[in-house]
Amino acid sequence: MKGSFKWITLLGLMIGALNATAQTDEQLADEYFKNEECEKAVAYYQKVLRKSFDKRALKNYTTCLIKTKDWDEADKFFKRQVKSEGANAPWYFLNWGLLSEAEGKEADAEKRYAEAIEAFGPRIDLYRDLAEEFREAQKTEWAQRTLQRAREVARNENLYRLEMASVYRELNQPENMIAELLSYGILFRNTEIVQNMLQDFLKEEKEQALLEKVLYEKIQKNPNEAFYNELLVWYQVQRKDFYKAFIQERALDKRFKYNGTRIFDLANLALQNKDYENAAAMFEFIIKEYPQGQLYPFARRMAINAREEQVKNTYPVNKAEVQKLIGEYQKLLSELGTNARTLEALRNMAILHAFYLDEKDKAIAILEKAIETGKTEKEFVDKCKLDLGDIYLLQGEPWEATLLYSQVEKSQKDDILGYDAKLRNAKLHYYKGDFELSKEVLDILKRATTREIANDANDLSLLIMDNTGLDSTETAMREYSNVELLLFQNKTISAIDTLKHLYTVYQDHSLADEILWLTAKTYMKLDSNRQALECMKIIKEKFHYDILGDDALYTMAKLYQEKLNDKEEAMKLYQELLEKYPGSIFVADSRKRFRQLRGDTIN
Repeated sequence: MKGSFKWITLLGLMIGALNATAQTDEQLADEYFKNEECEKAVAYYQKVLRKSFDKRALKNYTTCLIKTKDWDEADKFFKRQVKSEGANAPWYFLNWGLLSEAEGKEADAEKRYAEAIEAFGPRIDLYRDLAEEFREAQKTEWAQRTLQRAREVARNENLYRLEMASVYRELNQPENMIAELLSYGILFRNTEIVQNMLQDFLKEEKEQALLEKVLYEKIQKNPNEAFYNELLVWYQVQRKDFYKAFIQERALDKRFKYNGTRIFDLANLALQNKDYENAAAMFEFIIKEYPQGQLYPFARRMAINAREEQVKNTYPVNKAEVQKLIGEYQKLLSELGTNARTLEALRNMAILHAFYLDEKDKAIAILEKAIETGKTEKEFVDKCKLDLGDIYLLQGEPWEATLLYSQVEKSQKDDILGYDAKLRNAKLHYYKGDFELSKEVLDILKRATTREIANDANDLSLLIMDNTGLDSTETAMREYSNVELLLFQNKTISAIDTLKHLYTVYQDHSLADEILWLTAKTYMKLDSNRQALECMKIIKEKFHYDILGDDALYTMAKLYQEKLNDKEEAMKLYQELLEKYPGSIFVADSRKRFRQLRGDTIN
């Protein structure tokens, strides 16, 4: 019994020793490979590969053979392995081909790549792996041949559509790439994957134009296939070409009886992107085509709302157009009545009366009526209270305003509306010159709200921190905050006159660059871009070291590019920003815009 136990123990030790040796060979091979000691690595990788197939070990072994240029030894090894490996022969043919190519034997390499493809036979699932290996080795044409061979063996042209699309992208064959993706989309009805890949692949203008052309051709040949129309709409939305997208959606709406639902969604998207004219046209289409439909009351209100945004963003604001908008809202209320579907129309009317016609009493009366009508709608009531607070602030009644803001803060404590109310209270303290209290509120908002509100809170907090406590009376900051109140009250001309005076008085104060920046932004709102540029030039020259230096330079470049069509000056300013402010958040976009203006291909 004791003897048997000794033999078992000895056998176990021998097996353990053998395993340790095998493990040691692989570890040693990898260590030598890592240290670029290829002559030593080759011997150990041969031992590993003779015992069992390992794709990673084979790749490392091939890399080392290429470096050591031991072509004869390589040929002997690969000849032996392709005969003995059977199922793994394709991987040996592939790597043998890489060796032949490195040796300068192009014909041999081509032959071995072809043998690698043929060696898989009917094992369809393995062709994709081989194609990936070819791609990693930068043999993309062979990857394409591999996937095509898989289709031939399987007698299935729909095999590996997405993989083939990626290969055609690398081969710079956009037409074939698009064809593969569209075929995949039609087959599997997975629009999202097709859109994501097109977004990643189609970087150049000519490729995007090709996609549009192909889609129009597909639509003409297949008028009843919604997939192509929907993809074309998506493409046009990516380009923010809402007019063309509307034309396509109109055709889809008629053909597939969508009852305006998709057009309504597109109109809202156009509105969010500030394409007010096309948004209004879409809402008006729904009004005309579906007067009895469920979307009609919402489209009626939104059509007026889109026209309202257009009027409010055209400077100077035309009061006659504002009156016309109010008349449209009144017609809407007469037609549909004052109810849950038209409450927002009352809010919009009130804001127009208060901020654009200076009819604050009328606005307050309308909002009070809206609150009474919609008293069961908590969020709507709180929105009206915020509007009322703003109007009381317009009237110079800050206590009434803060009372209303605070009510909403309490009512909507952990919601966006509550954060908005808290931000308005912080701004009110700022307008009143109570900077310490304002900053306390802002510092809370920086940590506990949405990104947009947090950014606003952070900007105002920094402004207060940077410009208070430097002169004991804080006179400059109080005058500056008064100007911001003027702008809130839409007293733009008075604000600009005051800002000019402030810069004259405080051009050596820490607020000087902020005064210039606010003046420039106000001029831009009025579309007075030359005057805006003059302010930013002073920031660029006199305050380039300060926090607004890169903002001013970037904005100047954009104005020259987008408003003044001065390509050369825009390029010059983008280049200056890249050189002077390498850490700026505007660097990536500036580089892209510079290259576009220069005519580079952007990938």
